[in-house]
Amino acid sequence: MPTPRQSGIHPTPSAVSAVGLRKSYGEKLVLDGIDLHIPAGTVFALLGPNGAGKTTAVKILSTLVTADAGELRVGGHDLAVHPQAVRAAIGVTGQFSAVDGLITGEENVLLMADLHHLSRREGRRVAAELLERFDLVDAAKKPASTYSGGMKRRLDIAMTLVGSPRIIFLDEPTTGLDPRSRHTMWGIIRNLVSDGVTVFLTTQYLEEADELADRIAVLNNGKIAAEGSAEELKRIVPGGHVKLRFTDPDAYRSAADALREVTRHDETLSLQIPSDGSQRELRSILDWLDSADIEADELTVHTPDLDDVFFALTGPSHVSNKPEENLR
Repeated sequence: MPTPRQSGIHPTPSAVSAVGLRKSYGEKLVLDGIDLHIPAGTVFALLGPNGAGKTTAVKILSTLVTADAGELRVGGHDLAVHPQAVRAAIGVTGQFSAVDGLITGEENVLLMADLHHLSRREGRRVAAELLERFDLVDAAKKPASTYSGGMKRRLDIAMTLVGSPRIIFLDEPTTGLDPRSRHTMWGIIRNLVSDGVTVFLTTQYLEEADELADRIAVLNNGKIAAEGSAEELKRIVPGGHVKLRFTDPDAYRSAADALREVTRHDETLSLQIPSDGSQRELRSILDWLDSADIEADELTVHTPDLDDVFFALTGPSHVSNKPEENLR
């Protein structure tokens, strides 16, 4: 039976959808007919090497750049027909901060309130709420130029939320942040999604995508090389295995002699069995050990991480640019 993506039928409404999205700059083909389906209230992460077209995709879907081709809908609105309606539904935080360092944090937020045509009273109410929400009250009256990188990014997102967008594009929001600030930003993103906001995230931090995203797409050479959950993506890369470690040399030898396709490590009395780490395979291994009356002292599951996926799919020797051949 075809999956929803293969059949073109999606079980949930899309906050963002693109079919056949294409974009070229001169002779340089940046996006080569990509398809995206992002359900409302989820985090979608777009990964890819520098120059893969991640920022171009964000600029097109946020109405900043015109696509050459494609059926595009954002927030239920046709991008080509109703760009103003799309702009009213979205917020965008780019790679580079939109914060004005010459004015205070509070003034930055109030400026956005003016741009959204909020009344003076409403603008001050919204600004106060956002500054408190993003832990910027103590710095609100200080010039934004004095803020740390993490504070500027929090202020940037606070400014983005002034118009209460239901869809937010975050283009590499944690680039240059220290680990503590990055984790703070992750918490902010999770809270946004818990409020029903849809987040379209581009990032080069694979750990970030692993932590946050419901679905991840890997963009390479203008095409979606693969798409799925983090766990689904990890299963398409070879190298997963189960490791059995023994303290009893006799048990080790018995297991090594009986198991097929096993890699022996005689020095550490451990065996490495190829596996995708699925529950079925683990149960099969445990059942076999029980039936053979062999007891392993330690069992660990090793699966490829997103680094392995990224290198496999964006390197010169990856197998296919067709996502259905890499995953589904």
